[in-house]
Amino acid sequence: MVLRAHQLKPANGAVKKKKRVGRGNSSGHGTYSTRGLKGQKSRSGVSGLKRLGMRQVLLRTPKQRGFKSAYIKSQIVNLSLLNGYFKDNDSITPETLLSKKLVKTTKNNIKILADGQLKLKNLRFKGVKFSASAWDKIKDSGAVLEK
Repeated sequence: MVLRAHQLKPANGAVKKKKRVGRGNSSGHGTYSTRGLKGQKSRSGVSGLKRLGMRQVLLRTPKQRGFKSAYIKSQIVNLSLLNGYFKDNDSITPETLLSKKLVKTTKNNIKILADGQLKLKNLRFKGVKFSASAWDKIKDSGAVLEK
């Protein structure tokens, strides 16, 4: 005989009947429905946190204050920093900036700002963004933006 999906049954003792309370005294769970006589737990509307003993855990956890923006900020590199880490005709990409530890990761956008003067000539930029004033200074030095 082949075993089929509709013939499968749970193991003995695996399925328990639900305790039906408040269905008459002859059931053994009538009148007070296993809640006892008085007290907070016997009333209706006791929170699950109190019933499960989670109150202390809840009180120990600190309140989260403030707001964390979902907007990912660009990592900033100033023009004055490029002078000390690169030479003329170098290629500047997120990977080269990461290798020289000017940025922490290549996952976020990298933006070059116009703080300081760029003394290098003929740089090649790829995969970075610029402020308008930074791009004017970079363009004057003969830099190229590669796609």
